Amino acid sequence: MTTRQARPVVLLRPVPGTSPIHELWAGTKLIVVLAFSALLAFYPDWVPLALVTILIGIAIRMARIPRGVVPSVPIWLWLLLLVGCVTATLGGGEPFVHLGSVEIALGGLMKFVRVTVVAVVLLALGMLVSWTTNVADVAPAVAKLGRPFKALRFPVDDWAVALALSLRAFPMLLEEFRLLYAARRLRPRPVLTSRRARRRRWAIEMVDLMAAGITVALRRADEMGDAITARGGTGLISAAPSGPRRADWVVMTISFVVIAVSVVLQATVLAGI
Repeated sequence: MTTRQARPVVLLRPVPGTSPIHELWAGTKLIVVLAFSALLAFYPDWVPLALVTILIGIAIRMARIPRGVVPSVPIWLWLLLLVGCVTATLGGGEPFVHLGSVEIALGGLMKFVRVTVVAVVLLALGMLVSWTTNVADVAPAVAKLGRPFKALRFPVDDWAVALALSLRAFPMLLEEFRLLYAARRLRPRPVLTSRRARRRRWAIEMVDLMAAGITVALRRADEMGDAITARGGTGLISAAPSGPRRADWVVMTISFVVIAVSVVLQATVLAGI
């Protein structure tokens, strides 16, 4: 019997290929993510959730996201959700379900499920943006969106450069830490008889791993600094031309129409039910 290998989380790396979602301006995706996050923060109900989920599903279909990039859900997370469902059910509240002479209150369970669905939808939206956006396009988009704040003397360009460098460095450092952890597991383990010796050995290994991680991070930072200097400095990172096109305005219009419909339905029709 062969066990299925767990798929790791792959973020900040666009899926190969092209699609209408890939070709959208990075600023459009950031605006849509911010708008949907604000909608679900103020109206985390089933109607806004359903409309946003449908829109995200259509976008995933248009982006041609393969199933192989979706990470596997670990067993401990399923167990944690099960424990959350059980404890939330104990909270009681409407609606009530009658099983013979037993009355079960599902109000807490429904609230827990709704919060979980909100988290999953926002996570799917963030993953979609990560899988369809080039990291190099984020800094110019942030610089363009933050241009009105320059009148208040906010260092928008510096913020955009710092964000771009963080997004570039995160996948590299994650891969380096994976290699360090794999190398640590390949080291022969000494035979330790006492619990105190095992704790001491574990502390020493953690210190060694952290020191190696800091060394790798500094080396990567030095290499990235040399590469940026050779290409003209950090000013070119946020100065690349970028802006919305016709497709971006269509996407933003559709997104804000969905948000407006959700708010109207939630505030008028569903509020009277």
